Amino acid sequence: MPQEFDPNALAKRLRQDSLARRKKPYRTSRLDKYTGELLRLHEAGARPAELQRWLLEQRVRVTHSTVARWLKRKGATNGEIC
Repeated sequence: MPQEFDPNALAKRLRQDSLARRKKPYRTSRLDKYTGELLRLHEAGARPAELQRWLLEQRVRVTHSTVARWLKRKGATNGEIC
């Protein structure tokens, strides 16, 4: 006897499959190596563009928007990030 069609179960399986396909693999940021320094500089009042210049001195080339997004992801709480 053929299996009965269950639209709810099929929709659930398709949703789970879609979520699994959408997940991006986690990749560490080049900025993670400097987490302590960046967060302390930001707490001291340094803005993302200033942190970008400091990173350039450390031979890490990124844009200030990358630094701003990284700070936001790390939950930096020094007023406005950008």
